[in-house]
Amino acid sequence: MVRACGTNRRGFALADVIVGAVILGAALAVIVGLAGQAVTAQGKGRDLSLAAMLADEQLNLVLARGPDDYAKRYETQGTCDAPFEGFGYRLEFSGGIGAEPYTVAATILWSRAWGTQQLTIRTLVASRTGTGDTDPDPDRRPDAPVQRALP
Repeated sequence: MVRACGTNRRGFALADVIVGAVILGAALAVIVGLAGQAVTAQGKGRDLSLAAMLADEQLNLVLARGPDDYAKRYETQGTCDAPFEGFGYRLEFSGGIGAEPYTVAATILWSRAWGTQQLTIRTLVASRTGTGDTDPDPDRRPDAPVQRALP
């Protein structure tokens, strides 16, 4: 019995095309998925960068105005100014007794499709009024070095 060589060859070529199409489809699905993750990560990074800038702005306002009775004179929570209306802020004060510096926490909040996000930065701010001295420029350095650690 004699067979034609071309019949088996065509069947093998069809199998190659099917396997190649499956591999190409899987590769494209992975690429599209990675591109989506990259866009999401870039958006989260942009949001964190903006939140850090807004927290720094709030802490600079506290530093410029002084932490003494800040909560009585100014808003300690609300919506950020334009064009950052999608972000809110909250300031919390503690300490400030005697010569002890105030601990100020600035929290920035924002909402995205994956939920509410927040960034909190805490720092120490010296009192503007000092310890009751009449010295217009009191020494505001801490008695002991401040120990800083990442959370």
